[in-house]
Amino acid sequence: MYQGKPKMDEGNYSFIFLGIVDSEELQLILFILFLAVYVVTVLGNLGMMVLIWVDSRLHTPMYFFLLSLSFADVCYSSTITPKMLVDLVSERKTISFVGCFLQMYVFIALATTECILFGLMAYDRYAAICNPLLYTVIMSRAICLKMIIGAYIAGFLNSVIHTSYISSLSFCDSNVIQHFFCDSPPLLKLSCSDTHVNENIIFTCAGLNMLGTLLIVLTSYSYILFSILGMHSAEGRQKAFSTCASHLTAVTIFYGTLIFTYLRPSSSYSLNEDRVVSVFYTVVIPMLNPLIYSLRNKEVKEALQKLILRKRIPCPTCLACTYYSA
Repeated sequence: MYQGKPKMDEGNYSFIFLGIVDSEELQLILFILFLAVYVVTVLGNLGMMVLIWVDSRLHTPMYFFLLSLSFADVCYSSTITPKMLVDLVSERKTISFVGCFLQMYVFIALATTECILFGLMAYDRYAAICNPLLYTVIMSRAICLKMIIGAYIAGFLNSVIHTSYISSLSFCDSNVIQHFFCDSPPLLKLSCSDTHVNENIIFTCAGLNMLGTLLIVLTSYSYILFSILGMHSAEGRQKAFSTCASHLTAVTIFYGTLIFTYLRPSSSYSLNEDRVVSVFYTVVIPMLNPLIYSLRNKEVKEALQKLILRKRIPCPTCLACTYYSA
């Protein structure tokens, strides 16, 4: 139990996770399952990154955004899953006060970045399909680089707001977090402070990020749909639909679970429901992204076949040298 407000410079404070389930048998099953998911996530996303690096046909803005998305998936999955796996086979699921807010800071920063990347990828598809003659100007190398850097800067700035407001709260009565990682909703529930202002600020920031980028996605794909329907070539329509369908599948799963968790009234918040939903956007979705984009993308499958047949992986800096060389 905490007496008073814990200070971040005091290393003796710690939180205790309630975890996903209480049954030891079920915890062992989930450990094996989530370990397999995490291995597939890391290998799948790193494999996608290497594939984009080594195949010159994938040195385009769309795949450069996909490379950045895979990097974000590996990082933010690794922020949550390894600790969760350790807790599944541990009796005492503890995390230090500093470690808790560091985990939350990195996770929110990368999740926000991923939202922005989805919006940028939708805009890229809009520019490619609706303005093909101006595409190389609209999505030039310099502009793409600025977009990626801006996405990460915005993500980490947004996380500063979340983390600073929540870490300023008092935790007086209990240190048991009814969750399997440090996230803002369960910490707000745990706090003995008046969290009304904090909830409004976090709700506003999360809403602007998620709904703002979702609006970009929906607007872009509305224009894309009308443009595709106007195409005379059946092959062109099929290729455009295939590319966009994979993107929309990933977006629907990601935004659906995030909006369910963060943009509901606090009165309807259910700790048990949100623990289950959180598994999807923290563990499952980072694994699905490379699978969705590879299995539904002809260019990626051809590049993979070419790499397997060639059995040679050149220097991983090829993309940077090729894509940004004058």
